[in-house]
Amino acid sequence: MVRHARRSLARYWTVLDDGFAPVQDADAFLRHLRFGRDAAESTTASYAGSLALFLDWCGRSNRRWADAAGALGSFMLWLRHQPVSGPARGPGAAAARGEKRVNAILAAVRGFLAFAVAEGRAPALILSQLYELGDDRDLPAELRGEDGRLRVRARARHRLVEPQDPVDRATDDEVLALLKAAKTARDRFLVLLLARAGLRRGEAVGLRREDIHFMADSSALGCRVSGPHLHVVRRDNVNGAWAKSRHSRHVPADRLLIQSYDQYWPEREAAISGADNDFVLVVLRTGDPMGLGTVNEVFERLCGRAGLDRTVTPHMLRHAFGSNVLDAGGALDEAQALLGHRSPSSTQVYLHPDFGRLRDAVDRVAIASRMTTTGPTR
Repeated sequence: MVRHARRSLARYWTVLDDGFAPVQDADAFLRHLRFGRDAAESTTASYAGSLALFLDWCGRSNRRWADAAGALGSFMLWLRHQPVSGPARGPGAAAARGEKRVNAILAAVRGFLAFAVAEGRAPALILSQLYELGDDRDLPAELRGEDGRLRVRARARHRLVEPQDPVDRATDDEVLALLKAAKTARDRFLVLLLARAGLRRGEAVGLRREDIHFMADSSALGCRVSGPHLHVVRRDNVNGAWAKSRHSRHVPADRLLIQSYDQYWPEREAAISGADNDFVLVVLRTGDPMGLGTVNEVFERLCGRAGLDRTVTPHMLRHAFGSNVLDAGGALDEAQALLGHRSPSSTQVYLHPDFGRLRDAVDRVAIASRMTTTGPTR
């Protein structure tokens, strides 16, 4: 069983045993994850669910969790065929969990077991059962270090191959349809925050008034960033919103975003009616800060009202922003900074130009080929 737990003003998720008491070893790891490594509450929720599955499997198979690292292959098979409820699915049936979900569960289990070894709660032998060590002697010379020293790397032993599906993005027509379907200025501003500034859902509902610097010069606010922009800052928020990156970033704001904010402000002021609330996005009926679930409900309503033939999620608008930045000629490092990615590899998934640009590229090759073989025409 998984439940909320609270330490001071911050919350995290933990695992309960059959007597509704925290499983001490799992709870110690989840507290370390939340307060020692500054992970989001949502991360502890995901990890707690994964550990609950692992401990359930250990109990069903009569294994102690500290001795189960050598049998993670069997755990993977169990995850693929044992649904959350009901009997296990036999050969030929659809898998109960996809490759990505299984790998996420395994990552949580590896983190838990590695923490247990570091804390002396489990034997060090576990690490050799979780990871295999290799060196760079089998790599091409171009990929080895320039100093000639041997480098050792670790790779997880248990991992499924995930399908390489392209990032699903909202089209420009879908974004426009959502804007037209919005009946409130707040919903239009929310759509543009995701589509024109590339914010994550949690970053959008975590915005405070002090983060909005839509003036041409914000030096009077003590901000040295030039031009209209907004700041994305990680905080512990009462609505559960959380900026993924520990590092704050600023995102330039265009004319449409600023205009939509100006149109939304009277709605917001009428909703809070003097309440002490500095969140930018609020529930219009009560003035309370918008939560993540409310954002999903807004998008479900907008998609239905717009008559779209598929459900466009908030993150698909962020994907559209990242792709549009690169399609417009933006450099990879520019898109990385705007999206708040720690690694360029996270941004590279947006390098999937639409079919029209691919057709133009082929046409340019054909034109260059004709010029090479026949010479330039006059």
